[in-house]
Amino acid sequence: MAYDHFGAPIKSTEVALAAFADAVESVKSHPFPGSAFMKPATTLPAVRVASSSVRDPMLAATNLASQLSHEHLGCVLFFCSAEYDLGWLGEALEHSFPGVRVCGCTSAGEITPEGYGRGCITAIGFDRRYFAIDCALIRELERFTLQDAQGVIDDLLATCRDARLAPVKGNTFAITLLDGLSSREELVLATLNSALGSIPQFGGSAGDDERLANTHVFYDGQFHTGAATVLLVNTPLDFRVFSTHHMVERSEKLVVTEACPASRTVYELNAEPAAEAYARAVGVDVDALDRRIFALRPMGVKIGGHYFVRSVQRVNPDKSLTFYCAVETGIVMTAMAPESLLDSVRSQIEAAERVVGPPLVTIGCDCFLRRLEAELTGEVEAVSEFLRHHKVIGFNTYGEQFDGMHINQTFTGVVIGQPDVRSGQD
Repeated sequence: MAYDHFGAPIKSTEVALAAFADAVESVKSHPFPGSAFMKPATTLPAVRVASSSVRDPMLAATNLASQLSHEHLGCVLFFCSAEYDLGWLGEALEHSFPGVRVCGCTSAGEITPEGYGRGCITAIGFDRRYFAIDCALIRELERFTLQDAQGVIDDLLATCRDARLAPVKGNTFAITLLDGLSSREELVLATLNSALGSIPQFGGSAGDDERLANTHVFYDGQFHTGAATVLLVNTPLDFRVFSTHHMVERSEKLVVTEACPASRTVYELNAEPAAEAYARAVGVDVDALDRRIFALRPMGVKIGGHYFVRSVQRVNPDKSLTFYCAVETGIVMTAMAPESLLDSVRSQIEAAERVVGPPLVTIGCDCFLRRLEAELTGEVEAVSEFLRHHKVIGFNTYGEQFDGMHINQTFTGVVIGQPDVRSGQD
């Protein structure tokens, strides 16, 4: 494994869900809003997860509400296909979850209670007795300053403190969701990371089903472009934030000799047209460069002894390359090749589970190029089954985020442990 890292401190569980050994409940999608069986509120778990493939926005939203809503529901986090009518979906979600904070984004594929999904919506409902969550919208990404970031984080921290569930230190993590076509992730993440201090952070860049046209984040009843949302989660439950990829370095080195950082475009590698140098490094003709090659043969940048993947988005007519992550003149890029995709994510999630115990839920941000690779190599069913078995809910991204960094072809997320029902505490 080329890179793996745990970002959150180990914590001890401080509360329990009395008398219930299974603290997470997965509810399959039903075609009609009222068909999901609802348990009494006193028996609801700390987290509920749900999905719906109903395409009508109001039916989809009410379908989710029938599965997630209860008297202690404090926040809903969702990921949805861009194929929905987003204007109507926003209104429907606002109507279906009155008084509940709802945040989310569009995706390039969904991770549902049943594994990988497409063209659907998947969601997590958090019980406010175990999770204090607040969310903020960042509208002007290019003008986001450290002062702005500090104000955002201070306001979110105030909500966490007011809930009095757990001390902030060691019990809090941040989730970031950014417009995946904004090209502003690096600036926003670095600024937020400074304001977060020791609070671990992960997230993903919103997708649009691989159309590369319009990506959206959701806040306060509306979908927004050119924006980001930040969720701060405070909980007494054990958790562990992680990030992993399965790429290893090869011998080929490529120096960026001409680039435009603002557009993430590299014009020259090793003083020749970027597409020609890249094609030679991966052993194909320029005409053969496509999304399959980009998924299986990315490049990486070495930072602090670890390689971070930089994936190619497209080849341009002038033989320049546009990337999903930041690039600039002078950096050295290394050709990368994949090892086992499933082994890398299995290693990280199972290691986290050994620390926090059986998972309540794992929130995952999985690069859409990883899913493409799994489809190309015949691993997609095995990966999907693994995600289902380990209670992963999330989405396929246009880029992943981890402790202030924007990266590609990575799986990043948080494993949250169950309340300690063995302790007998209420």
